[in-house]
Amino acid sequence: MGMMEEMMGKMSKEEKLEMMGKMMEKFFADMTVEDKQRMMEQMMPKMMEGINMMEIMPRMMMGMMGSGKAGGGMREHMMGSSREDGTPMMCQMMTQMMPGCLTMMLPNVPKEERTDFILKMITALMEKGSAGMSEEEKNDLVAKALERITS
Repeated sequence: MGMMEEMMGKMSKEEKLEMMGKMMEKFFADMTVEDKQRMMEQMMPKMMEGINMMEIMPRMMMGMMGSGKAGGGMREHMMGSSREDGTPMMCQMMTQMMPGCLTMMLPNVPKEERTDFILKMITALMEKGSAGMSEEEKNDLVAKALERITS
């Protein structure tokens, strides 16, 4: 048994987590945001192997949004934190992440389930996305959506 294995075997879970936090802080100290992003892009495909996103994504999102005990204050924090233009941070993140998530996830959804999911998404997008719009703006949105869908 090597020295590292022996040392790790004697540590409690809490000690390991604390050590990991310290090590990660030092590991990333001299890395730029671009370096971290490049690392994530390389690591994500390997980390995602064997993961069923249809199972894990709802749990992750509910945890982040404060459903249940985990991450309870995250929704308030993310919806309250704003960019310079006043848009809540969560809105900015979701509008950037969701198209990519759907692109990655939908091919793995069984064909039988896709139609129902797509219709739910379209309904939510149109109902909530057109909130506060005039009839003219809503009609313009519908026309643009139909043009995109049929092209």
